[in-house]
Amino acid sequence: MSTDSVPSSGVLPAAVEIYDTTLRDGAQLEGISLTVDDKLRIADQLDRLGVHYIEGGWPGANPKDEEFFERARKELDLTTSKLVAFGSTRSVKGRADDDPTLANLVAAGTEVVCIVGKAWDFHVTEALRTTLEEGVAMVADSVRFLKDQGLTVFFDAEHFFDGYDANPEFSLAVLEGAAMAGADCLVLCDTNGGSLPGRVEATVRAVVAHLDTPVGVHLHNDTGCGIANALAGVAGGATHVQGTINGYGERVGNCDLVPIIANLSLKMGVETLPEGRLAHLTSVAHHVAELVNFAADPQQPYVGTKAFAHKAGLHASAIARRSDAYEHVSPELVGNGTRFVVSEMAGKSTIALKATELGLDLDAATMGDIVETLKELEYVGYHFEAADASLELLMRAAAGWEQDYFRLESFSVNVGHRSGSGSRAWNEVAVDVETEATVKLWIDDERIIATGEGNGPVNALDAALRQALGARHPSLERLHLTDYKVRVLETSRGTGAVTRVLIDSTDGSRTWSTIGVSENIIEASWQALVDAIVYSLLHAAD
Repeated sequence: MSTDSVPSSGVLPAAVEIYDTTLRDGAQLEGISLTVDDKLRIADQLDRLGVHYIEGGWPGANPKDEEFFERARKELDLTTSKLVAFGSTRSVKGRADDDPTLANLVAAGTEVVCIVGKAWDFHVTEALRTTLEEGVAMVADSVRFLKDQGLTVFFDAEHFFDGYDANPEFSLAVLEGAAMAGADCLVLCDTNGGSLPGRVEATVRAVVAHLDTPVGVHLHNDTGCGIANALAGVAGGATHVQGTINGYGERVGNCDLVPIIANLSLKMGVETLPEGRLAHLTSVAHHVAELVNFAADPQQPYVGTKAFAHKAGLHASAIARRSDAYEHVSPELVGNGTRFVVSEMAGKSTIALKATELGLDLDAATMGDIVETLKELEYVGYHFEAADASLELLMRAAAGWEQDYFRLESFSVNVGHRSGSGSRAWNEVAVDVETEATVKLWIDDERIIATGEGNGPVNALDAALRQALGARHPSLERLHLTDYKVRVLETSRGTGAVTRVLIDSTDGSRTWSTIGVSENIIEASWQALVDAIVYSLLHAAD
């Protein structure tokens, strides 16, 4: 453990509760639309990671969250985490025991609930259009009612940092009302995301000194300081951190729990997850990214595919002698691993490092051949630095390995139009385009012909290959193509230009990239697609 990055003076808490709000706050990110099945699967992953609390949503707010809590009672078998229902305080001048939002929280059937209330006088007088006394009463009455139902109650103090700056007496009065009513944790929210670490730490420290109830933080990333603010909050005495996996959330996102957990655990010596769970951090982050249908950030701290990647040269040779020379922590601690990135600049020593990483025993002559092959291929447009899986297949082939899953006889792609001519004015209705691909393969001594349909050549070819191979290789059901990139390398040659295709794939636990290069975009796509499938089959049993 390194403690040289611990912010400020003061005693850090021994442990911090991790509260995940990916299923509610995270789902507010533009482009994310989770089904109930998605939410249940994400909850399973969060429980596998070992977070203390999983905020499931707002019961009564929409049919989806209603169904989630109903199904969660029957289908979720949480072993570590506790499910939380989220809602708001009673309405202005209303009664807590007659408030529909609070009734829905009780009906959700969770043992923990979290309610949000105003902590900025501006919002009370202008948004709620009521008195500050009523603002405090709304919070206290709601907490007291929920506590009387035997529930653990967290209170999210909305806009707390802005409110504390504007009127600290009122903001503290809101917290005092919640605490006296029995709140189990007072969560200070940087709802606008505009705070900086110094402000967060000083405010949290002041609140912790003022109250005996545990204090938490809920931070957004609008200044790019969400992670730093969370660590500053803990340095100020917070023992509860709310955030989302991969930093999903409205606007630019919530604070990212992935590096927060790693930094607290590995850098600051603060206990976060149960023993042994930190090693699940990478796989859970990637799995959740797949479930929300967002590409995982390759440069995400700790868990990104490039987080511990080293390119040819000084770094690579130093890593070979001492792994800590250019790695701030051991990648295995968070379930990641060291990667050596190979390009046309590589020499035999870098190839040797890559071979060791892959478990290949290559002699000097073979490594020399690989170096020359790389130079030739990258000269015509390949880019193996961005296609780790294709590089591995190339090196295995150089060592004498041949994939025996299938042999290609031929493939064809037909793009047809149901209506229209394919050349239309902008104000005309688009034609209905269909793509069909046929592959002819040999598997052992059996000739197989399969046809697939899709919304484009790659999708159709993928469907045809799966049709041909799926019966023998059920592991392909887990394979998903997550991204498809095309780059034209020689634009001066017009339609005859060389095209580079990169395909990103995942099986839910690992991700990889493959490459194809050709003057024909379908041929380039086929090369990358075949590499993706062969790599998947090669590592199916890993």
